[in-house]
Amino acid sequence: MGLTVEQYHFFRHNGFIKLPERIPSQIIAELKNTILSHIEDRVEPITVDQHNRPIRISRIWERGGIFQSVITHPCVLNPLETLLGPNIEYLLNRHNHATLRLKDDHYSAMSTGIHRDVDQWTRTIVTVLFYLEDTNLDNGCTYVVPGTHLAQGRPYGSPTIDDDPALRASGILDQRVPVPMPAGGLLAIDSMLFHAAGQNKTDGSRISMTAGYHSVDDFAGVSDPKRVLVCGEKTYQGNDPQQKD
Repeated sequence: MGLTVEQYHFFRHNGFIKLPERIPSQIIAELKNTILSHIEDRVEPITVDQHNRPIRISRIWERGGIFQSVITHPCVLNPLETLLGPNIEYLLNRHNHATLRLKDDHYSAMSTGIHRDVDQWTRTIVTVLFYLEDTNLDNGCTYVVPGTHLAQGRPYGSPTIDDDPALRASGILDQRVPVPMPAGGLLAIDSMLFHAAGQNKTDGSRISMTAGYHSVDDFAGVSDPKRVLVCGEKTYQGNDPQQKD
């Protein structure tokens, strides 16, 4: 199911949208079990917290199987075609991980501050968050600051958004809103949007997967090995003279 005109404009105006369909429950159960198995077996690359507990697995596309099936599921790609067009690539070098948020996890707590996935207009992408468990205010749902994807870019190396005095003084960060999501739910955000993950205050887990997508670059003269075509075809529309055989 693609997005309606109203949904398309909601995303462009606010910078985020809950995609209309959920990943089927049986697929979510298989994916969750696979992630927990990779965490338990410490299948590299992994990230551990201060208690030496694995809390993130990376390079999920390269793990194949159920990961690739979910990343390319029609519930994801159909609405993304409305936002990105018919030719879509998956990024191997941005996101491409699954995260297990636990109580008293200082590593995840450090990553819950407000941030952008891309600071400048070098290559804005659509980030899709896959929720494998119900997320709410208690176990760390995502927070967004609507409309901030339209704010100016932030130079690399500038203060973090949470620590930026000008942004603090503007009061814009106080406009953040929580976005609770059900298991199987999909949240798409513009990578320039200010957003944050909440902290898990429960004794349970909060498992999610994060993926990055963008349109095929019509002006890229060479293929990028860190991008995988997941929908449509690679096109080239440059008007430079082409080399003859």
